[in-house]
Amino acid sequence: MVLPVVGELMYVRRMGFLGVTLPTLSAAGIAMAIFLHATFHSQIPHNDFGLGLVGSTILTTGTLLLIAMLERQGHGMVEGRIGILYVLAGALTILLLASDRIPEVGALSVLNGQIIAISDADLGLLAVCFSVMMALLWCFRKELLLVSVDRDLAISLGKLVWVWDCLLYGIVGVTISLGVLVVGPLVTFGFLLLPPMIAMHVQTGIWIVPIVAAFIGLLMEFSGFLVLYQLDWPTGPTDVVVGGVLFRIVSVGQWCVKKCLGPKHVHS
Repeated sequence: MVLPVVGELMYVRRMGFLGVTLPTLSAAGIAMAIFLHATFHSQIPHNDFGLGLVGSTILTTGTLLLIAMLERQGHGMVEGRIGILYVLAGALTILLLASDRIPEVGALSVLNGQIIAISDADLGLLAVCFSVMMALLWCFRKELLLVSVDRDLAISLGKLVWVWDCLLYGIVGVTISLGVLVVGPLVTFGFLLLPPMIAMHVQTGIWIVPIVAAFIGLLMEFSGFLVLYQLDWPTGPTDVVVGGVLFRIVSVGQWCVKKCLGPKHVHS
């Protein structure tokens, strides 16, 4: 329910392409943190989940801030930089896994994401962090949405845009890092993108879209669990496929309504 709300802000800000890069970058941060610890501090006790969260959040949030700074200064095309980051992050993750350091310490499950095998302690940390993220989104929803939807209006109203940008990037970084740790990069991107797109297609008000997206994410998860229980499929990919089916159903339903009633009735 949290990932779709964050994904809605990314969607209206036209950060959809970045949404597929950030989970991959987050996985690279997890692999890097565990690799460095296994190489230089292997004797120090640690928690793989917490270690991965720190490395993932630092790399993801830091990269977001760097991209924003370069974008403000007009250095090069944003799409090109994001594409390069995606390729490099994927290559870095594969190289770190090939080093045998990560498999040696048994941390592969952290990178793959275990949505139904998470420990009680990690689930508690996840609940606390996601609650803080949702509280921040609720308290500053007007400012974050204004900066995302109409940046020029926010500047004309005297809003400190860079402050809200930093807050948004911090929320996105932490949320995606937690998502990758729990369900992996693919499923994180699916929940970031599909529920907001479905909610937008339903044509609800801009203030209602996050609520609709959150409940669509909940529907995706429970429907996916029912399907995988019957077919014995993996949890995360099944959820994404169910989300894709829901998106197609909504699209076809809208097309049928438009053909039957006409554009004016659909718009009203």
